[in-house]
Amino acid sequence: MIISWNTTNDCNMYCRHCYRDAGSRLSDELSTEEGQRLIGQIARAGFKIMIFSGGEPLMRNDIYTLVAGAKEQGLRPVLGTNGTLITGAVARRLKESGAAVVGISLDSVDRSSHDDFRAAPGAWRGAVDGMRACREAGLPFQIHTTVMDWNLPEVERLTDFAVQCGAVGHHIFFLVPTGRAVNIEAESLREAHYEMLLRRLMRKQAEVGIELKPTCAPQFMRIAAQMGVKTRFSKGCLAGISYCIISPRGIVQPCAYLNLPAGDVRKDPFDEIWRDATIFHDLRAEEYQGGCGQCDYNKVCGGCRARAYYYSGNYLAEEPWCSYRQDLSTQV
Repeated sequence: MIISWNTTNDCNMYCRHCYRDAGSRLSDELSTEEGQRLIGQIARAGFKIMIFSGGEPLMRNDIYTLVAGAKEQGLRPVLGTNGTLITGAVARRLKESGAAVVGISLDSVDRSSHDDFRAAPGAWRGAVDGMRACREAGLPFQIHTTVMDWNLPEVERLTDFAVQCGAVGHHIFFLVPTGRAVNIEAESLREAHYEMLLRRLMRKQAEVGIELKPTCAPQFMRIAAQMGVKTRFSKGCLAGISYCIISPRGIVQPCAYLNLPAGDVRKDPFDEIWRDATIFHDLRAEEYQGGCGQCDYNKVCGGCRARAYYYSGNYLAEEPWCSYRQDLSTQV
């Protein structure tokens, strides 16, 4: 089970697609003490992997204390960062604190395209320098790419770049319109390109020795099965089933892009929220509607619940950008 904690809204960038609409620190973010208590409750709930993200988690002065606290609780600490603040000293300190892997965002092999998307001149150079610092410190890192219509042609080149840089994985995030991303919804992939890219990634996986993981594209489970590609994953959309996220203020929601509250850790212990929240019970029942309800792959795919909610207002509705679902609907 995996959990993400947006440790802060503070960020040194203003990325066009930020689901958290990050920028400035909030006055009422969880304190170090509250964070340590939360980490204990997360461990008690049975989670294994804890992602520290933001905003930019390295903007928190206590991030090393929090990472060490997660490690002490038996969790596997992972950092999600833009990479620009990772110097050699930061990488070494993260490793000493117990960080297992660092995920660094890189959206293009072209410097200017990445910098424009991240609204930060020098972002590309800073991310790559951060990767080098991790490599030299012996801290494993992976590259995270948000795929849009404009960088669709270069995804495999980014995978090759990840291999060249010494990354242990390349995770490809499919845009879900939430936060600032609602302003660029038109740039997100539609059915044909969505399906095409997932098939490209399955083929690319056979060519490289690092893990390629489509994220917020649960149809990869169906496509892997159709193409005979073995995967270590058992479910596409994990929201509310074996994954959730916590905001800087302690609000729990099923995933980063399904912005519906399940509870508040300042009012109730996280492990109780995880066990009892109605929205989690709904998602775990897997009683999907429309094409997703009819689909042969609905138990291994599940469709993107956040994308369903954005386009229909119903988080159990059918996934809107699925060509297989459309094929099913023509058979009815």
